[in-house]
Amino acid sequence: MTRQADAASPLSDLLRDYSLEMNARDITKLEDAAHVIPPGTPISITFLPNEDFAARVRAAVAVRRLGFLPIPHISARRMTSETELESFLAALASEASIDRVFVVAGDPPRAEGPYEDALAVIRTGLLGAYGVKHVGVSGYPEGHPDISEAKLWQALRDKQAALKDLGHDFSIMTQFGFDAEPVLAWLAQVRREGVQAPVRIGVAGPTSVQALLRFAARCGVGTSAKVLSKYGVSITRLLTTAGPDPIITALAKALDPAVHGQVGLHFYPFGGFLKTAEWVPQFRRSQGV
Repeated sequence: MTRQADAASPLSDLLRDYSLEMNARDITKLEDAAHVIPPGTPISITFLPNEDFAARVRAAVAVRRLGFLPIPHISARRMTSETELESFLAALASEASIDRVFVVAGDPPRAEGPYEDALAVIRTGLLGAYGVKHVGVSGYPEGHPDISEAKLWQALRDKQAALKDLGHDFSIMTQFGFDAEPVLAWLAQVRREGVQAPVRIGVAGPTSVQALLRFAARCGVGTSAKVLSKYGVSITRLLTTAGPDPIITALAKALDPAVHGQVGLHFYPFGGFLKTAEWVPQFRRSQGV
């Protein structure tokens, strides 16, 4: 094997198995991009406050129909009752044959029902009762604005223990970021904490710099001038388009399975599904992988 092939292998591994994110209103956009997305690609379906349960179920059905793997989100604090949670799971199971979900606490400062956080939903045992085998949980390489580092690590350990006790496989998916350095440090800490689950690192698909900044502000992601420069973006060129090339390349160069474990990518297609789906093979070709 040549030195070039050796160098390309980690990058090829990162790009081989990626996932995408959509909301319930994105069905048409996903249909338009379906011919470019590899069959079986995991598609996360967000739990936005302005969408109803029927729309979320329809999105999961569409993902399955198009040949992809639906992963509906469950926002714990937005579930108003156990009955509502069961009804949602039952519909997902019967109409979309889901066996994976992603469970997150959600944005409301106070729970709208009996579930204060993702762990509370997991501990009900209802996920397995409705056919869920694999559960995704959140990761925060740059921390969380409202939760201390100590609580974040304890929550991750507690989720791992609960999911193991209930017989679920699990993985971690992170918010998107611009900088590989905090991601790599966080991954190493995840493994030191004894958490060995696969991790998908969130990256923003190619889009305008303005859109990146808008979504970063909404999601609490750091966007300092220093970080943007690492991402290949000048703060003075807000009308340009940026892609995730720099962070993906930096991750591929530095990832060490012995230190960071199993790592993949999760794309937030802020610029559109088709643009993101087309970017991946174009980037692979440009890098010779």
